[in-house]
Amino acid sequence: MSRFFSQIPQIIYEGPDSKNPLAFKYYNPKHVIMGKTMVEHLPFAMAWWHNLCAEGTDMFGVGTADKSFGAPRNTMAHARAKVDAGFEFMQKLGIPYFCFHDVDLIPEGETITETNARLDEISDYIKEKMDETGIKCLWGTANMFTNPRFMNGAGSTNSADVYCFAAAQIKKALDITVKLGGKGYVFWGGREGYETLLNTDVLFEQENIASLMKMAVEYGRSIGFKGDFLIEPKPKEPMKHQYDFDAATAIGFLRQYGLDKDFKMNIEANHATLAGHTFQHELRISAINGMLGSIDANQGDILLGWDTDEFPFNVYDTTLCMYEVLKAGGIKGGFNFDSKTRRPSNTKEDMFYSYILGMDAFALGLIKAAALIEDGRLDAFVKERYESFESPIGKKIRENTATLAELALHAEQLGNPPSPSSGKQEYLECILNQILFSQN
Repeated sequence: MSRFFSQIPQIIYEGPDSKNPLAFKYYNPKHVIMGKTMVEHLPFAMAWWHNLCAEGTDMFGVGTADKSFGAPRNTMAHARAKVDAGFEFMQKLGIPYFCFHDVDLIPEGETITETNARLDEISDYIKEKMDETGIKCLWGTANMFTNPRFMNGAGSTNSADVYCFAAAQIKKALDITVKLGGKGYVFWGGREGYETLLNTDVLFEQENIASLMKMAVEYGRSIGFKGDFLIEPKPKEPMKHQYDFDAATAIGFLRQYGLDKDFKMNIEANHATLAGHTFQHELRISAINGMLGSIDANQGDILLGWDTDEFPFNVYDTTLCMYEVLKAGGIKGGFNFDSKTRRPSNTKEDMFYSYILGMDAFALGLIKAAALIEDGRLDAFVKERYESFESPIGKKIRENTATLAELALHAEQLGNPPSPSSGKQEYLECILNQILFSQN
């Protein structure tokens, strides 16, 4: 029964011509694309922290949105009210998953024993709601960046006692993730980095982070966690330099410390921007390394130099994202809206408008990405661009059977080799625009 959003109807698909702000224009969960329904291609998740906790507070002002849901803040009654509101919200939008940090769910206690008891209580209640609705947990994680004890990091802290507290939080967050059937467990190293090398032993800190991750894997497997552990790369903010700078850096770290068999990437669009990359780049690097695990669906603002966590509306980005996902054969994880409404968008209706925006943007991106693949011109061009490696000498290079002397002799015999073929970037961008804006 509707309790918190009684003024909001069930959100349904009405098509691109609809003017109803509380309806999907492109997200039709039953629509089949390339052999799978949209809901199968796009397993969306609600971010507990932004949707149910964030009130629009920024460094210059207090919150503008009421997320009390009729209960006193910082109480277990409030924690239960957020559960009720969250499941009502997800049901009305048809969202099949949610993601959480430990302290999103409950107010932190005076001791870890008290905090853990609260987590046990609220996770029991969440499990009841999951059983009633069929909504599932995509992934869980521990917040090891907000509390002042983590000001110097969690795994990278200079305090052994803080390190133990981080381990305790991870242990309990894994317990709750397994209890709720989560498909993944995320490490976001928000403060795993440094402000200045004048007081930092980088190797010491990275070894400690790796040790903490190894202990998490061992414990998780021992309690029956069969999903992927995930790293969410981000180059900066809140630390000036974070160790998981981007996908390539994180993958190198995992391989260096023997963690690559258990970990994959959770790629966030806005974090890619902060690293100086495109969203598409981070997805491609993860995919070609066999480490594309899950996605945080948002976008940044190119005029602002921080993590704005906007709801995605740039269809170029969502199309190129879904192009990478489709070419990779899909993802094991899902699409978590690590996105928040803008500070002036502070009504209950705005919560729904924002998710409709994001879900429609990715649905349209899926439609257009499939059209790009089915059109075939991009794939054909890339194949033709590298066709010289189908020649006898090219095949020897690709098969790793050529020697440096042999290649040098070939170059001498060529004399003046032909120029490489044109990259035709503008032509390919014309194709992208043609597909994006086609009326078919």
